[in-house]
Amino acid sequence: MSGFVRLMALLGLSLFSCTSVANSGGIPLTHTGIGWFAVAIFVFAYALVMAEEYLQLRKSKPVLIAAGIIWILIGIVYAEQGLSSLVHDAFRHNLLEYAELMLFLLVAMTYINAMEDRLLFDALRAWLVRSGFGLRTLFWLTGVLAFLISPVADNMTTALLMCAVVLKVGNGDRRFINLACINIVVAANAGGAFSPFGDITTLMVWQAGKVQFGQFLALFIPSVLNFLVPALLMSVMVPRHAPSALNEVVELKRGAITIVLLFILTIVTAVLCYNFLLLPPVLGMMMGLGYLQFFGFYLRKTLPGSLARQRARYERSGDSERLRRLGSVVPFDVFNKIAKAEWDTLLFFYGVVMCVGGLGFMGYLELVSHFLYEGGNQTSANIAIGLLSSIVDNIPVMFAVLSMDPDMSLGQWLLVTLTAGVGGSLLSIGSAAGVALMGQAHGMYTFFGHLKWLPAILLGYLVSIGAHLWLNSALF
Repeated sequence: MSGFVRLMALLGLSLFSCTSVANSGGIPLTHTGIGWFAVAIFVFAYALVMAEEYLQLRKSKPVLIAAGIIWILIGIVYAEQGLSSLVHDAFRHNLLEYAELMLFLLVAMTYINAMEDRLLFDALRAWLVRSGFGLRTLFWLTGVLAFLISPVADNMTTALLMCAVVLKVGNGDRRFINLACINIVVAANAGGAFSPFGDITTLMVWQAGKVQFGQFLALFIPSVLNFLVPALLMSVMVPRHAPSALNEVVELKRGAITIVLLFILTIVTAVLCYNFLLLPPVLGMMMGLGYLQFFGFYLRKTLPGSLARQRARYERSGDSERLRRLGSVVPFDVFNKIAKAEWDTLLFFYGVVMCVGGLGFMGYLELVSHFLYEGGNQTSANIAIGLLSSIVDNIPVMFAVLSMDPDMSLGQWLLVTLTAGVGGSLLSIGSAAGVALMGQAHGMYTFFGHLKWLPAILLGYLVSIGAHLWLNSALF
């Protein structure tokens, strides 16, 4: 039986198994009404998450409620046995794992928002819009940029930036916009797969110590192939004509380049803390937030003098438009950038970690791990994990794998990192980038428009897996 079929069978049948499986707390709950009810609550909550686009319900809401219910159920059972301290310790352990990742992501999101505030992404978009490139060139350029930017910025931000360019130059050309958006989603997900900073799942694997920072580069060529194979097939259908160039110019705000350099310094600090001192990477990231705060202080203190110099220069040149814009300049505020972080994503992440952690404490993850990894081929199981991530968000999928902690080689951990990262490209609903672009390019990029190219994307998925198994065979 294939890993994917085995996984589906397990999810459908093992919830009602009568087998008693011990968990870390000592009370097996997988065969009890409490356990079945907890699983039902999680499944229902995740069904609401998957229907977010149609219900207009933020994905964090159902999983926050589900997490509370699951742990309350556990608490009631253990309190009756006088073992409340075990639940307390288990909850704190899961909370600590979440806190480290949440603070790490919060700093990264703050830097991205600071770059947006300094108009870095707008300047890149304006350059592409006024370039006068043909549609086929823009198809490749936006895809390559999405692939190259997503290892540092998150893939959703990268995809939204490139989609803005496509919508601007596409000017209602439905075929071009749909193909370009599919290409952007695939490229952004592929680019995030070979970097600890490219996706939450890769960050989780790195912080768990399963793959070291430099070892992710082993996935570079498989990730490139994952992007190139469907891109080559789709590019044949892209129109060749060039749209009329738009005269859009965006000037970077003061300190834009410095913030980029500080972000690079922050990443270096986090990596050095982890690799040489074995300190959690979040320490380096929070230190990097301090870098940004000090630079924000400098920008605020020097703003009056900078405005005075610019005003004098524009008055001499008679540039009334720039003089007008100076009147709307506001001081740089780091806490404003923190407030604009994707809090719904961070709270969703909390709910997922706590839900999966609670089900694991009940014993379900041990069931899944035994059935999926110990009873069969690990390669098939990890490929199946990627297929599953095209339907279910890859965050709970990867957290579940890490919680199971199967005994796997470095090559297998890299494989599941690759498949969980790029598997979401198979369907438009399989990744945050795809869902975001369906909203941004409403009516132009659709679920069925993406589905039509599923064979090409699946071919890229299989080619990337084959490349990893061949090129990195020594790691298995």
